[in-house]
Amino acid sequence: MELGIGMFGDLHINKKGEIQPAGQRLKELIEEIKLMDEVGLDFYGIGEHHRPDYAVSTPEIVIAAAATVTKNIKLGSAVSVLSSSDPVKLYQSFATIDLLSNGRAELMAGRGSFIESFPLFGYNLDDYDELFEEKLDLLLKINRSERITWKGKFRPALNNQHVLPRAVNDHLNIWIAVGGTPASVLRAGKHGLPVIFAIIGGNPEQFKPLFEYYKNVYNHFTHDMKKFQVGVHMHSFFGDDSKEIADEYYPIYSAQMDRVGRSRGWPPYQEQQYVTGRNSNGHLIIGDANHAIDKILKMEELFGLTRFSAHMDVGGPPHNLLMRSIEIYGTKIAPKVREALRKKLVSNN
Repeated sequence: MELGIGMFGDLHINKKGEIQPAGQRLKELIEEIKLMDEVGLDFYGIGEHHRPDYAVSTPEIVIAAAATVTKNIKLGSAVSVLSSSDPVKLYQSFATIDLLSNGRAELMAGRGSFIESFPLFGYNLDDYDELFEEKLDLLLKINRSERITWKGKFRPALNNQHVLPRAVNDHLNIWIAVGGTPASVLRAGKHGLPVIFAIIGGNPEQFKPLFEYYKNVYNHFTHDMKKFQVGVHMHSFFGDDSKEIADEYYPIYSAQMDRVGRSRGWPPYQEQQYVTGRNSNGHLIIGDANHAIDKILKMEELFGLTRFSAHMDVGGPPHNLLMRSIEIYGTKIAPKVREALRKKLVSNN
């Protein structure tokens, strides 16, 4: 199972309500990704947002910068909002990063949990589902062939156009991000694409039918099970002492839940939600190394994961705490998880 980190580039907001300068956060991100590579994490993903509380609107630029200071870690988006993007330009950007990084680039496509990009780039929200279907179709065709003839509803037609540059080995790794809708699961399974589920609320076990549905669809369309990949994305934060890090992180996390919640009509975030989320059946992995090891292994056992993504910057925690969280993940958590999975594999054989 691959172990990595997803981020949205949240800006730190201090007690006075002052928002961290985006340029400062971007520089911190590069330091954090460099550390992830140094401690041996497998992948990093950065999201696309067009809001004042996030620093990153173009994931490809951040990971292109990260490609120059890392050696082994896979670098991708988490996610790129495909519905409001041009698939041609998106492929070209990520293929360029793939070449720069010697084949370490990934593109994670999603419909987006926020909608700011649609009016920003001139798209109608009434076309939300249709846009994603059409653009995913084009993106996958481009990934299969460098010369494209294609016609759709939302983009000018392509007539034997040459799409360059090409990714390493003429193939770009494309993932689909799923929030929990069966239609999204069906789409990913039909195309045989790796899928990552965002489990950011409730009891993770409630997602099990969706995982089984994805595997059944994948099998139904006779895709190669040797290429089967499935992951989870969960809010996570690590410290040296479980209670101390949970207490320190709570006001940061709850403030972000309220910021997002106000725009969606959610009630104010309650501390009991945080406590429940951190328990053994909850969706939050916030605590020390032992707490994290137990919950990550439980997720692998529950879902048969090939990838676990720790979403680590919710609310914009300070850079020094993020660096320590990354260090603990890479040096204390990841080795123990990998060791446990190796033992499990040996005993099963």
